[in-house]
Amino acid sequence: MTNAVLAVARLLVVALFLWSGFGKLMNPGMVAGAISAKGLPAAEILAYLTIAAELGLGLLIALGFYARAAAVALAAFTALTIVFFHNFWSMTGDAVRANQIQAMKNVSIIGALLMIAAVGPGRLAINQR
Repeated sequence: MTNAVLAVARLLVVALFLWSGFGKLMNPGMVAGAISAKGLPAAEILAYLTIAAELGLGLLIALGFYARAAAVALAAFTALTIVFFHNFWSMTGDAVRANQIQAMKNVSIIGALLMIAAVGPGRLAINQR
């Protein structure tokens, strides 16, 4: 039972990243524009790295292939999105509340990713590291 729950949990945690990454893959220019609007350098390169992180790390976790390392990397990526894109502490008006909710959602996702890193992918995985 525990291994089945771990497998389902892995899929549920990364569903958002896979969906988002695929959407970004269909329009990398939009992603580069959002990155550029935040004042970050090399927006096009960062756009493709974002797509690779969401799709690549998401797939590794879903498959249970080096899931621990992928979960830590995806947790770090998610933390960076809070700092650069959901930085509600430097916003005003309605943006504060909307981005605070997004930031807290990301904190919860980071928690789930760190649990995967701590316990591993379970037995229903390509490897069990």
